[in-house]
Amino acid sequence: QVQLVESGGGLVQAGGSLRLSCAARGTISRIYTMGWYRQAPGKQRELVAAVTSADSTNYADSVKGRFTISRDNAKNTVSLQMNSLKPEDTAVYYCKIVFFGGSTWGQGTQVTVSS
Repeated sequence: QVQLVESGGGLVQAGGSLRLSCAARGTISRIYTMGWYRQAPGKQRELVAAVTSADSTNYADSVKGRFTISRDNAKNTVSLQMNSLKPEDTAVYYCKIVFFGGSTWGQGTQVTVSS
């Protein structure tokens, strides 16, 4: 069984920063893509950022220049540094990994940005 443990969410004022972390636990032979998604109330879950095993990154247009995704292959972790946060960034953020044999989601962590 592969499990993802997320941390780092919370409440922050607009313009502030937060760092989300996600650690993969279990027997994993190879992780391909690691990413962060978010879901705001009444909206569909959307991709925020993803990073491949070759360190190629992809960002939603709404977060480009403000968020940075990074991964540590030795520790099977992925982080999301979020700067210049806006109220519209408020959502539950989910980590997802795609690995040899399947994919899995984290339980989600709440990020709330006050104006």
